[in-house]
Amino acid sequence: KLVAMEVTQLLLNAQSIDGTVRKHAEENLKLFQSQNLAGFLLSLAGELANDEKPVDSRKLAGLVLKNALDAKEQHRKYELVQRWLSLDMATKTQIRAFLLKTLSSPVPDVRSTASQVIAKVAGIELPQNQWPELVGSLLSNIHQLPAHVKQATLETLGYLCEEVSPDVVEQEHVNKILTAVVQGMNAAEGNNDVRLAATRALYMALGFAQANFNNDMERDYIMRVVCEATLSPEVKIRQAAFECLVSIASTYYEKLAHYMQDIFNITAKAVREDDESVALQAIEFWSSICDEEIDILEEYGGEFTGDSDVPCFYFTKQALPALVPLLLETLLKQEEDQDLDEGAWNIAMAGGTCLGLVARAVGDDIVPHVMPFIEEKISKPDWREREAATYAFGSILEGPSPDKLMTIVNAALTFMLNALTKDPSNHVKDTTAWTLGRIFEFLHGSTIETPIITQANCQQIITVLIQTMKDAPNVAEKACGALYFLAQGYEDIGPNSPLTPFFQEIIQSLLAVAHREDATESRLRTAAYEALNEVVRCSTDETSAMVLQLVPVIMLELHNTLEGEKLSSDEREKQNELQGLLCGCLQVIIQKLGSEPTKYVFMQHADQMMGLFLRVFGCKSATAHEEAMLAIGALAYAAGPDFAKYMPEFYKYLEMGLQNFEEYQVCAVTVGVIGDICRALEDKILPYCDGIMTQLLKDLSSNQLHRSVKPPIFSCFGDIALAIGENFEKYINYSMPMLQSAAELSAHASGADDEMTEYTNSLRNGILEAYSGIFQGFKNSPKTQLLIPYAPHILQFLDSIYMEKDMDEVVMKTAIGVLGDLADTLGSHVGGLIQQSVSSKEFLNECLSSDDHTIKEAAEWAKHAITRAISV
Repeated sequence: KLVAMEVTQLLLNAQSIDGTVRKHAEENLKLFQSQNLAGFLLSLAGELANDEKPVDSRKLAGLVLKNALDAKEQHRKYELVQRWLSLDMATKTQIRAFLLKTLSSPVPDVRSTASQVIAKVAGIELPQNQWPELVGSLLSNIHQLPAHVKQATLETLGYLCEEVSPDVVEQEHVNKILTAVVQGMNAAEGNNDVRLAATRALYMALGFAQANFNNDMERDYIMRVVCEATLSPEVKIRQAAFECLVSIASTYYEKLAHYMQDIFNITAKAVREDDESVALQAIEFWSSICDEEIDILEEYGGEFTGDSDVPCFYFTKQALPALVPLLLETLLKQEEDQDLDEGAWNIAMAGGTCLGLVARAVGDDIVPHVMPFIEEKISKPDWREREAATYAFGSILEGPSPDKLMTIVNAALTFMLNALTKDPSNHVKDTTAWTLGRIFEFLHGSTIETPIITQANCQQIITVLIQTMKDAPNVAEKACGALYFLAQGYEDIGPNSPLTPFFQEIIQSLLAVAHREDATESRLRTAAYEALNEVVRCSTDETSAMVLQLVPVIMLELHNTLEGEKLSSDEREKQNELQGLLCGCLQVIIQKLGSEPTKYVFMQHADQMMGLFLRVFGCKSATAHEEAMLAIGALAYAAGPDFAKYMPEFYKYLEMGLQNFEEYQVCAVTVGVIGDICRALEDKILPYCDGIMTQLLKDLSSNQLHRSVKPPIFSCFGDIALAIGENFEKYINYSMPMLQSAAELSAHASGADDEMTEYTNSLRNGILEAYSGIFQGFKNSPKTQLLIPYAPHILQFLDSIYMEKDMDEVVMKTAIGVLGDLADTLGSHVGGLIQQSVSSKEFLNECLSSDDHTIKEAAEWAKHAITRAISV
């Protein structure tokens, strides 16, 4: 057993500069943990609590302890939780005591670490009704001096609220925690460290304050204290207080009416006079209010009249005359090099972002408040004024109606094309190109009545964009973006696209941009390929010969990325990104050329292309794998039954994809591609089905695979059954029970939150697609009677999801389809059962009267199938 001295030394050695010493120490710590977990955790807690020990060993002890309680991956986290719960009570009690003792240590870092560890333990124990005295003992600390104990305790309460969900803390305790926190924030609290810890703790505890915000007196008190804290002399406290206001804006939007005038005054003062860190949060408050109002108005549709049921208070609209000028001022506070820095965020960018949200929240009403600013500044000699005016214009293009913007945009277009070629400022050009992109994104396309791009100006627009692609990388990248939206607007144009005469030149220019020496700066290369893909995707038959010429060019580029000699890790990363872009490009080309009349000529490249994709799997990059997989899916769709010749070599990569739990997106895409291959090969996929089904069933029963991959796996069962028909018989006994247990889970899993509801619906849809494929696959086969035993359960599933009333449109259509498949395949065997179900009456009628014509069609088909099944 290791003695305390040795633990200290091990923890110090584990931070040594000397690699060998460090590795040795890490191995010994692992060994200690595996041989005697209780002793290991106890000695870490003891180290953390011991004020005689060096700060470095104590901090690491706390960190190792924290990592022994929590992990990012769900399955690992679950193991650690179980492991902690199974420790003996004496050890846990001693560790808790050490942790609470550490909160009074004079060393700030050590106290902070202990706070986090206590919260992790609470996150595990409170839901199990263990450590019930924790909140009480923390609250008794609050009345203690010295101040640093109070500070550490408030910090702990904050972390605790972040870790546990509100339903595991009794309301009486919640009230006491909030009282302690709000008192700690009070201006009367003399110690700034305590006040800061309390303000940050309130931020974490707001989710617990539902009942308190419903009580007028308590809410007034909390709001007063938060607003006072925004005026503290200490900048960190002001910032933390505004962060609380931002969170309150989204959590308690409907309770804010009474306070908005005061909050406006406080935020306006902060935006104009305070430190940037505080001003940014003050702007964020208004962005948060806009987000809420945009969501409410979207959910209720713009249809309602002065209806009191709509929970929108129109705070943004009421604040417009004062809020817009405030935001416009911020646009003039740009930083010199903000366009060159990927992660830049400053007051001008925050102000522009907020202005964009205001435009979406109030629509047409914003235009008259912004136009005078634009007209006054757009031609000023100072670049800051020209850039701010352009940014303001670009920011308000989404929200107001096209009619409201059309005349202004038409007037501005020539001006902006001019600025792109002649303005001396890189900033102004960057923002101008971005604004053009926004014009094309929101005001150009088949839905817009008056076109912005006409025969008169099309040539000039393209010439200017192509010229701008030769500018500095940040400006060129925005020009590629503008071209992307320009092409997208012509997607549904029909046979004659205005871009056709310029197609060759556009493609060559984009390839030239992708080959620039500095193409890796400002995402330029990525933007060039994204634009290229969009131009190809939206092209018409007239240009297919030119797209065909592009095939060998892109294939050669992909070939060159695979020939790379030893690269540094930074170069390798850029190489992988390029591979992904090129595979994506080929995918778009395959979808474009893989059908008549170009199919025959194009498919002569297929062997070589497939060879390149398979080589991409040899490189270690998830993004490239994903893109190559998607391209192969497109190739399978184009090749149809001929794709069978690639299967012997491709199969092992399919299997690898299905086993890739770490990069679960790759796994999900692989599952989708199996669906594509099923549709292409039909029963020719049979020789590979045992392997595929085995792996899919393994994936479903694994708790390591990200849950988002499970719905597509169920759909994939349906694809396989459709492809191989009655040969699916041998998988019935494995797949049906899996489908049943998932169905039971998803029938009643709704309602926790939007994300959960969305996931539940995608799971239901996957399960229903599986049933649908299986029933259609067995239709007209003598083996259909194998399915009869499953019918009652499927009807029960349909009934129960109908009763839950939270299906989305997609699930509704699939569900009514399954009801039809059931009747269609099993006929008189299920007629009686169907007649007794809720689904066949209420659900069917609801779908028959749906506004969505696809649901209505599916329902009419189901009705026929049911009528036939019943009449037999």
